[in-house]
Amino acid sequence: VSLQMMKHAWDNYKRYAWGLNELKPISKQGHSSNLFGNIQGATIVDALDTLYIMEMKEEFEEAKEWVEKNLDFNVNAEISVFEVNIRFVGGLLSAYYLSGEEVFRKKAVELGEKLLPAFNTPTGIPWALLNIKSGIGRNWPWASGGSSILAEFGTLHLEFVHLSHLSGNPVFAEKVMNIRKVLNRLDKPEGLYPNYLNPSSGQWGQHHVSIGGLGDSFYEYLLKAWLMSDKTDEDGKKMYYDAVQAIETHLIRKSSGGLTYIAEWKGGLLEHKMGHLTCFAGGMFALGADGAPSDKTGHHIELGAEIAKTCHESYDRTRMKLGPEAFRFDGGVEAIATRQNEKYYILRPEVIETYMYMWRLTHDPKYRQWGWEAVEALEKHCRLDGGYSGIRDVYNNHESHDDVQQSFFLSETLKYLYLLFSEDDLLPFEHWVFNTEAHPLPVLHKDDGNKEENQK
Repeated sequence: VSLQMMKHAWDNYKRYAWGLNELKPISKQGHSSNLFGNIQGATIVDALDTLYIMEMKEEFEEAKEWVEKNLDFNVNAEISVFEVNIRFVGGLLSAYYLSGEEVFRKKAVELGEKLLPAFNTPTGIPWALLNIKSGIGRNWPWASGGSSILAEFGTLHLEFVHLSHLSGNPVFAEKVMNIRKVLNRLDKPEGLYPNYLNPSSGQWGQHHVSIGGLGDSFYEYLLKAWLMSDKTDEDGKKMYYDAVQAIETHLIRKSSGGLTYIAEWKGGLLEHKMGHLTCFAGGMFALGADGAPSDKTGHHIELGAEIAKTCHESYDRTRMKLGPEAFRFDGGVEAIATRQNEKYYILRPEVIETYMYMWRLTHDPKYRQWGWEAVEALEKHCRLDGGYSGIRDVYNNHESHDDVQQSFFLSETLKYLYLLFSEDDLLPFEHWVFNTEAHPLPVLHKDDGNKEENQK
């Protein structure tokens, strides 16, 4: 079914928005997100590996041809370093590792080089925004104290290590290792990592901590850096398990109804709210269970299962059986969005991602059942003649669509669904690590030094 869904999403993108970033399925035209500046083709690059994995060979070939002829980074525009890294660099790297097509390696390294000026700050903590023509960077105007954001500068590691591996140029890996050094030197409040860090002073901004937006993928990349290094990156490993310990102590709580959730921390005060983005953490805890310290393996799997259950409840307690952007545990409500601006669903993958990890690591059939519920809800409420659209209020009786088919729907949501219902030997965890946009990157074994040379 996820194959048919992919075909519907892709065919309509091709029909109405080919070469543009994303599709507007109701207006039947292209959607341009300012995150990518003037770079075009986000959906194509994000979907490459999904097309390949689903054996949609014709579609993969036409996508490859578009990349060869039209993917252009010489644009005078400001881009989000984080978004371009996870979607474009990640997408190109995966497409290369899966298909062996040289064009993807070449484009990935070319784009990586264009991102390097973002690191030209006093600390080496990169800017959030970069003009890729002029090389001038800055931070989001709304970020606390002119800071860079933890989830943004903390979600470059996997891709940049692979850029060094594929280009033979150590500079990429050096840039991300330096970020770690800066973080290790700093005092962490209660062992927690605030979401804001000023790239000039090297000091934290506001002491806000989140495992949802602004924080989320930083933690994921610590664990995955260790896994991707064939478990040799001891530093990443230690930082991850120490962080999880602090998260358990200070952020993980249980509601009166027995649901485990991860709250947000604001300078020592807890806000009992959990974002859809935070739901990725169930899968992360389960993935990290195997390496957990001293017999804590079962505990981490259990934690993953409890987060998965809470996130399933956030879906189940809506009219449309699709989860809201954020949900709360206060004033007598549990796992329900109480604010209008948190009731939307934009085709996000995090809950399905956690189902996929929980299925692979426990084989409990309920995770496939929950995944199937999500498929039915997506087909009923998000599928339109012109593609798939997000929804403005998941508690409503009738759909109000937002008219955007996000590129991550093809990259992540549909890929995780496909993997959830596939055998474990498709992209097995011992050989592949998924970046935060679900782009699989191979584990780098110690004897891999000249593997690339041998392949050429």
